[in-house]
Amino acid sequence: MDPTATLSPERLLRRLEWRVVRRLDGLLQGDYRSLFRGMGLDFTDLREYEPGDDLRHIEWNVTARLDTPYVREYVEDREITTWLLLDVSPSMAFGPVARQKGLIVAEVATTIAHVLSRGGSRVGAVLFDIGVRTVIPPASGRNQVLRIAKAALDHREEGAGTGSATDAGTGSVTDLGALFRATAGLARRRSLVIVVSDFISAEGWERPLALLARRHEVVGLQVSDPRESELPDVGSIYVEDAETGEQIFVDTSDAGFRQRLREAAADRQEALEGEAHRAGADLHRVSTDDDLVRVLVRVAGLRRRRRR
Repeated sequence: MDPTATLSPERLLRRLEWRVVRRLDGLLQGDYRSLFRGMGLDFTDLREYEPGDDLRHIEWNVTARLDTPYVREYVEDREITTWLLLDVSPSMAFGPVARQKGLIVAEVATTIAHVLSRGGSRVGAVLFDIGVRTVIPPASGRNQVLRIAKAALDHREEGAGTGSATDAGTGSVTDLGALFRATAGLARRRSLVIVVSDFISAEGWERPLALLARRHEVVGLQVSDPRESELPDVGSIYVEDAETGEQIFVDTSDAGFRQRLREAAADRQEALEGEAHRAGADLHRVSTDDDLVRVLVRVAGLRRRRRR
């Protein structure tokens, strides 16, 4: 029996406040609030380039006209809206009974929504599988955090049963391209878009992501489980694709098969990271066996270095 099956939004939030947010407060001393808020920058002025300035901020037209390098100055826009794009497809039911990928999605979404809302930012959410299932308009406050947590938990419980619109066996798979196009229509103003997904999707999502990243800052949190790329030696078993319901019979005692699986997973990961980078989006991995605090500290550190 799944001990988290009856987890309520209020209980989840209290648990995360105690186990995650308090530790983040101590480790990062509040820095992660602005880091998760996104670039959130509005142009204010131009000045001459100084050593150490971000080369991405060079104003090339003025530089060419005056024959002296100039950079754009910005101030932080603290009213930036955040959209959480949450994967609730059947593949999110994979993982240990008490730590499935769907629970990671709920924990990450609730933590980020709580951190940003506590600082006064507005947070909305889009829950999706083969299409958009639920849209929660942006708002702030504890009730909004609980609203997002409830939606993530409800869809997780629904996806684990047999009533989901994306039940295994339908032959349908998650379409991130459709999600990114829908988000572009929802997020009218420049926003921080955080995608929490395993990024198992139909092909063709790269261009919609690039178009979304032109207007918004996009951060991907890729939820995974070690057993997706490293099968244990348990003999001959049936393996089912949670997205399509397709089953194949494999011999996990075959060392060559396990090696090919590892190599295929590594190739897919390299390709995924390359496509995300070319589209202009950050991509960070979150495993079911990770400590969420350590993951968020790592993400904050990487984003801090990127913004310098």
